[in-house]
Amino acid sequence: MKLTPQASLLYWYEHNGRHDLPWRNTDDPYAIYLSEIMLQQTQVKTVLERFYFPFLERFPTLLDVADAELDDVLKRWEGLGYYTRARNLHNAARQCEGILPTDAHGLIQLSGIGRSTAHAIAAFAYRESLPILDANVKRILHRYFALPKRNEKKLWEYAYLLFDPVHPFEYNQAMMDLGALVCVSKNPLCDTCPLETTCQGKTSPHVFPEAKMKKAKPVRRRSIVIHQRNGRYALMQRQSRFLHGLWGFFETDEALGNRNFLGHITQHYSHFTLEADVYLSGDETEPEGYEWFGLDEFAALSMSRADQKAVTLLRYNLEKKESGCESY
Repeated sequence: MKLTPQASLLYWYEHNGRHDLPWRNTDDPYAIYLSEIMLQQTQVKTVLERFYFPFLERFPTLLDVADAELDDVLKRWEGLGYYTRARNLHNAARQCEGILPTDAHGLIQLSGIGRSTAHAIAAFAYRESLPILDANVKRILHRYFALPKRNEKKLWEYAYLLFDPVHPFEYNQAMMDLGALVCVSKNPLCDTCPLETTCQGKTSPHVFPEAKMKKAKPVRRRSIVIHQRNGRYALMQRQSRFLHGLWGFFETDEALGNRNFLGHITQHYSHFTLEADVYLSGDETEPEGYEWFGLDEFAALSMSRADQKAVTLLRYNLEKKESGCESY
């Protein structure tokens, strides 16, 4: 008997799926929600090995996240990047007072939870019959239905066409695994795909969807100034949308020459590259709105990777100075 595409997919998932992932072996909506947020822009291996369990250990429940200060949440997120995710998690926890809504309609009202994430939490935690549309699923749908144009609204229609409403948990997990393991971006393994017999784009998978126009990533050139006073250093908790809540040193667009130059750093972000020269202020100035910290206090603060690199340069130069090798 010929299997339907959905049945073929579920059979493949039963024998090849990543069933040991911890967020697939729990009904805790918070643990599932956390995995969905962490896995945005981050590989499963990175989340699993370095961030998921330590975060749950510090914040066992969503109420613990709601009760915590944003700075503490950001500190536990440090190194995972895309800090907007952590701020939205904190906001959402306070919005729902630590208790997640029990359907997608309620979930999507919370900060940082879009349609696909709401569907994923609802399908995995509550078995609500809804498809998801993450990056892997989008790629599968583009190829399966031979859709060259990128149109998310239209893609949702196709997501429902292929969806198995009777098995929302297994179907959505299978689609994510298929995109991660078989229908991959560069070299799809079409011969081993459970959807191979009905896939309309299997003969030329790389043209679905059309390639995005690549734009050169802009470079921002800044000067980072570490103000010092009596062995303490000035930091401000950022208020702008980018890196909001993280502590950082004073920055300026002005080129400062070689005055107390500590070194140069490069930091790559998703939309630009930061090239910055780092300086140590030799005066007693007190920049407005900054707080003063000792070097031993830096470890407890949530800081961007660029500012952490500036701290590394500061420590290196201080050590050279103490050893008698002046460097600034």
